Amino acid sequence: MTPALFPQPTTEPDLCADDGLPATQRLPVLRHSTAGGLLAVQDAVIEEVPVALVFNGVSHAVMLASPVDLADLALGFALSEGILTHPAQLYDLDVSPSCDGLSVEMTIATQRFVALKERRRNLAGRTGCGLCGVDSLSAVHRIPAGSVPAPLLPAPTPLALDAALHQLRPHQTLHQQTGAAHGAAWVSPAGDILCLREDVGRHNALDKLIGALARAGTSLREGFVLVTSRASYEMVQKVACAGGHTLVAVSAPTALAVRQAEAAGVLLIGFARPGQWSAYTQAERLVLAQPSN
Repeated sequence: MTPALFPQPTTEPDLCADDGLPATQRLPVLRHSTAGGLLAVQDAVIEEVPVALVFNGVSHAVMLASPVDLADLALGFALSEGILTHPAQLYDLDVSPSCDGLSVEMTIATQRFVALKERRRNLAGRTGCGLCGVDSLSAVHRIPAGSVPAPLLPAPTPLALDAALHQLRPHQTLHQQTGAAHGAAWVSPAGDILCLREDVGRHNALDKLIGALARAGTSLREGFVLVTSRASYEMVQKVACAGGHTLVAVSAPTALAVRQAEAAGVLLIGFARPGQWSAYTQAERLVLAQPSN
């Protein structure tokens, strides 16, 4: 179970975000099966709405997201994109309806807002696009100072990975309802899923997880991150920027993600299944994690 210290996700059918929008809609569907033919049923369909992130009155990013856990999303995005370097630099946050979607208004420290303006970024993303609006190629390969973990940090054991993977599906409430949500989980060294966030976009799910941990005052370094998607470069970058040292993905990594993980000192594991996975970086950490005979 998720400990009470973490803000609880709002993905049950009757629960809504702070603005009152549901995570899903029940819609009429004509379903076909070979055995039963055509059948009219009600089906749960995931919601996807434009969400504007506004810093000190200036709109910085617009993305399509599931309208739940938006405070987590906003703080996690700010931290993983380097807009904030500490949660305490966020002074206030308010979620409200806007003309065509939702707006998350944030008040941040003046020095961070000045730095944000200097970056000259104006994102307009699609389903949590991690690259849209970056104004230079050098920004793509951003690895912030101090994000590279110390060498030979603990790695998850095979038993811990198996335990987490077995727990993953039961924790994915929104995905179970709709089949359309990505999940990002924070896992203890023993393999227990302690916090999980979901979203229609994989980057958004990870940002929600980072934000939830930051709001709880918990360091990403105390466990490892498990995602239900592929491991793209921006997923590695977000984990590194948030101080994480291990990213486990159930699908494949990209070559750029592997290079980014190597540069950032992040252990990157892909194709994770119970009893089977592939490590692409930091192999020496996995060797040390093996139990001695």
